[in-house]
Amino acid sequence: MTTTRLTVAQALVRFLAAQYTERDGERRRLIGATWGIFGHGNVAGIGQALIEYRDVMPYHQGRNEQSMVHAAVGYARQANRLSAHAVTTSIGPGATNLVTGAALATINHLPVLLLPGDVFATRPADPVLQQLEVPYAGDVSVNDTLRPVSKYFDRITRPESLIPAALQAMRVLTDPVDTGAVTLALPQDVQAEGHDWPEEFFAERVWTVRRPGADPVELAEAVTAIRAARRPLVVAGGGVHHSRAEEALAEFASATGIPVASTQAGKGSLRHDHPQDVGGVGHTGTATADELASTADLVIGVGTRYTDFTTASGTLFAHPDVRFLNLNIAPYDGHKLAALPLIADARSGLGELTEALQMHGHRVQDSYVTEYTEDKERWEQRVDACFEADEIDVRPTQPQVIGALDALVDESDVIVNAAGSLPGDLHKLWRTRSYDQYHLEYGYSCMGYEIPAAIGVKLAAPERTVWALVGDGTYLMMPTEIVTAVQEGIAIKILLVQNHGYASIGGLSESVGGERFGTAYRFPTEEGTLTGAPLPVDLAANAASLGMRVLRAKTVEELRAALAEARAADTPTCVYVETETADTVSGAPPAQAWWDVPVAETATRPSAVKARELYDRHVSTRRRHL
Repeated sequence: MTTTRLTVAQALVRFLAAQYTERDGERRRLIGATWGIFGHGNVAGIGQALIEYRDVMPYHQGRNEQSMVHAAVGYARQANRLSAHAVTTSIGPGATNLVTGAALATINHLPVLLLPGDVFATRPADPVLQQLEVPYAGDVSVNDTLRPVSKYFDRITRPESLIPAALQAMRVLTDPVDTGAVTLALPQDVQAEGHDWPEEFFAERVWTVRRPGADPVELAEAVTAIRAARRPLVVAGGGVHHSRAEEALAEFASATGIPVASTQAGKGSLRHDHPQDVGGVGHTGTATADELASTADLVIGVGTRYTDFTTASGTLFAHPDVRFLNLNIAPYDGHKLAALPLIADARSGLGELTEALQMHGHRVQDSYVTEYTEDKERWEQRVDACFEADEIDVRPTQPQVIGALDALVDESDVIVNAAGSLPGDLHKLWRTRSYDQYHLEYGYSCMGYEIPAAIGVKLAAPERTVWALVGDGTYLMMPTEIVTAVQEGIAIKILLVQNHGYASIGGLSESVGGERFGTAYRFPTEEGTLTGAPLPVDLAANAASLGMRVLRAKTVEELRAALAEARAADTPTCVYVETETADTVSGAPPAQAWWDVPVAETATRPSAVKARELYDRHVSTRRRHL
């Protein structure tokens, strides 16, 4: 057996450079690049290996470990999970900073490889700098915080153990059911230890991403259920995009006439102008989709997890005889809501359903199509009204900000968002023009995701115009990767909306009797509430100080011009705008469905008492689908 002597870190980097995925005949590098911030726990191991193999493993310098994971996740989603990035950190805070990003990746079923440094395996210095000492367990380090948020975890305490661990890591990263964050914790002494590696370990490997078809019995039951339904509704989730099943869904919807509503992750599964697209569903959904959901007798979930926003906390699907049919590659999700499961890849399953239903000539009644078509037209008129600006020399509302961008982009643009009041407005109002234009991270809804994720999207699709839509609250969480964009010339666009606080949570607080306490970015009053004058914080100046070109827009007219100028720019550019009202969430249509946020059962303040009465009325409509 031919062997090569390398350090563990060198062997890992060389191994990663030889891994590929393949689906539908398309082959891609599995690990396209590595992000890193170096400290004593990885600088002499992974750091040395990356410079040793810089010709085969690109490197990106990050500013915050959590944001590096966000960038890697943005890349993986844009790459349809066929390619991913690795992230290396030192031990201690560098490693624990990965936890939030890892949770986000795993919740959203998006692959990222985490390579945190770890304390000495041989323990010559105990404790080492930044080591957490656990008196009852000598084999525990802070990296164990990554276990519950990782789909696979291993600690490489001996060189020999890298081979099976690395192969298992690749298996999980490429598994469409199990993918998410994968962690290989690397003790700093083991990283630098030499070993004789078999050459076969470094041979090119291709990992096939499966497209399993449906079980014939489950398929027959699904066809029977669809044919029996009079008011069926498809709920399209993120699995449609992960499978690249958009065309298959469009063919299914066109052939059957069944309307398609979408979750945040599934929005864009159909273009906004497809006849069967009825918009977002659930708490942040459209009136059209939510009315159809409340009267549907069969809900066909395709690649969705049915979060509480989608189900309106168990109150949305109100038909007394409603049943569920779940097409999902993951059995765990396929059985939710006591559904008929159709366990298959979304594209494969939709194709089989369409073919089987066409054999029967099945299509919903014309009256049903007319009903949702007319409702959709009415909703589009509401959207137009939100976007319209009668005056152009005044500050825009948040919907008018969205409308100005909506009027500018084409199908090549990608918008990235995750948290605040923007996701709700976008889910209701945005008109998706391509399957991957709408990039909302709402599984974890992590503030600070947008800017680094936009960098990852741009790295995966450098030909696209990528917009990070950011409120002031989320901007202040994590703006530092602007430096990375400037350093590497990654021409992302940031649309920075200033509304002086946590606008979304402020609105929620008011609705549940919290009176917007602690949600505004304002000076305190004599009464101790943060309701004084807005803070003199200049976020535009902050972005400029990090090296970004900034365009300030004070009016609707200036905003339109600034957005057009930013879109044409070939350098990282930020458009800064202050919205008309600081104390209202957005001015968009209100929530069309409920969301369960428990309200104080006992209170003396009238706002909380009133909110509890409304809460009790909503709770009484909740049902369990058994």
